[in-house]
Amino acid sequence: MKPVTRKEVPEELTWDLTAIYATEDRMLEDVEKLKTMCLQMEGRYRGKLNSPLQINACLDEYREFSRIARLVISYNSLSMEVDYNDSGNLERNDRIQLQLTELSSRLSFIDSEILAQDEAVLRAAIGCAAENRLYLEDLLRQKPHRLSPETERVLSALSPAFDSPYQIYNMAKLADMRFPSFTAEGKEYPLGYSLFEDDYEYDARTEVRRTAFEAFSKKLGEYANVTAAAYQAQVQTEKIIADLRGFPSVFDSLLFDQKVDISLYHRQIDLILTHLAPHMRKYARLLKKVHGLDTMTFADLKLPLDPEYDPKVTIEESKRYIEEGLSVLGADYREMVEEAYRGRWIDFAKNQGKSTGGFCASPYGTHSFILLNWNDRMADVFTLAHELGHAGHFKECNGKQSLFDTEVSTYFVEAPSTMNELLMAHYLLKTNPDKRFRRWVLSSMIGHTYYHNFVTHLLEAAYQREVYKIVDAGGSVQAETLSRLMRKTLKTFWGDAVELIPGAELTWMRQPHYYMGLYSYTYSAGLTVATQVCDRIQREGEPAVEDWKRVLAAGSTKTPAELAAMAGVDITTDAPLLNTIDKIGGMIEEICRLTEELS
Repeated sequence: MKPVTRKEVPEELTWDLTAIYATEDRMLEDVEKLKTMCLQMEGRYRGKLNSPLQINACLDEYREFSRIARLVISYNSLSMEVDYNDSGNLERNDRIQLQLTELSSRLSFIDSEILAQDEAVLRAAIGCAAENRLYLEDLLRQKPHRLSPETERVLSALSPAFDSPYQIYNMAKLADMRFPSFTAEGKEYPLGYSLFEDDYEYDARTEVRRTAFEAFSKKLGEYANVTAAAYQAQVQTEKIIADLRGFPSVFDSLLFDQKVDISLYHRQIDLILTHLAPHMRKYARLLKKVHGLDTMTFADLKLPLDPEYDPKVTIEESKRYIEEGLSVLGADYREMVEEAYRGRWIDFAKNQGKSTGGFCASPYGTHSFILLNWNDRMADVFTLAHELGHAGHFKECNGKQSLFDTEVSTYFVEAPSTMNELLMAHYLLKTNPDKRFRRWVLSSMIGHTYYHNFVTHLLEAAYQREVYKIVDAGGSVQAETLSRLMRKTLKTFWGDAVELIPGAELTWMRQPHYYMGLYSYTYSAGLTVATQVCDRIQREGEPAVEDWKRVLAAGSTKTPAELAAMAGVDITTDAPLLNTIDKIGGMIEEICRLTEELS
């Protein structure tokens, strides 16, 4: 179980970044090309963006500049994400990032000069635009919050400094933390970030699971102050930017690009904290009963309900599950899944210095790249289906839309990914009528899909909201404050059903989402939409699938509310969220009933 170095990983378990650039030299050639393009755009357009024709000509070139820049950024950042111990990749990423930041700063005149024109000129430019229309409309929307051209240029030049808190967090977590082994049941076990989160948290052996949690938390605690300092820098920067741009609050600033009303943000957190908590407490008590635990602790919440029934799944076996499970989305989608395996889109490896969790990057002009840490569990199949949901989404919108029309709101972006998890579960339920199998599938949905998105990330969001309230009021946060807020959030949700043992309060240290604005709450928002659409697909079949495909292809040409409406869901009301919570409650009731019958 001891993690290997990146160099020891078999090539077939890694992704193939040559789909972006065949060689590092080819990437460096594009960096030089970007420098030339920047000089040319400055010469052609600086001080001359005073007509609809000039504006659109400039944006056509800028769109191509952005396309190449994103490929360069992806190539370097993805190389870094699989091995934070590789100083060469780190140095190259930082060096290239600084060069691209300088170019972006020099081109900041484009937005400033466009917004300096009369609105009539902008409206005329929008009227004759094709692939630039949405970009110009978004610029108009930003106009009340834009600063002077020189200030915007300086802010653009400072972007690497604004990104540094996240880099510090990752370096502390992935490069500096070295976990000692621990002893349980008379045996010594190796420990690491991925080993804990992907293995020991799910271990059915109580002493191993709880001892691992204790050792893991002890090491986290040693880095609490530096992690808190990085987060403090992040939230204070966001507050300063919000004030500079004239937003009423940091919440309004961070939600601006999501294109949703602040009420949707608060509703997602408040309703789940109030209505879902009783259902999840009941599930926690069931886990305690089934496993014969003396008390249900925070270290026991990831326990599988029926660990002996949790099948081991190889990477090759996962391919069949996912192809069949997602076949309802059509032949093209199935072909994409096959190509993802065949073309090494996926980095399965578990190695030292690699990012934890999973993500999907989809640079415009090439296919997606998926990172995860494979553990031969059915949970990994669901994770991979989730990330392939992102891949399928951006395959559609990148293929159908302008580069400027692919920045999908984070409020909606987790809907296609969580949809795939639900489709996988429905597929599995149809393959076997056995009661124990049905209970295992339902408990997998509760313990993974809904727990991950409606509990883990939602509690992150509830905690994060309290942090921003302090910052918005002019306060600051330190490690002690952050731990207190996390413990209070967990206590509010779990009540007396779960004992918050020492280390539970350090959960705020374990997720990178806090460095991505108000992102955590969007997981439950996306899964709310996905749950409603999935139910519609089960009822209606092909018509609902076709509507969903149109949603995936729409990119950012629609707001989150409009995208949901295209799929038949009205997120302007409480109904979809309350219906989803009721569905979760119903599944837990059935799991309890099946447990009684099986016993």
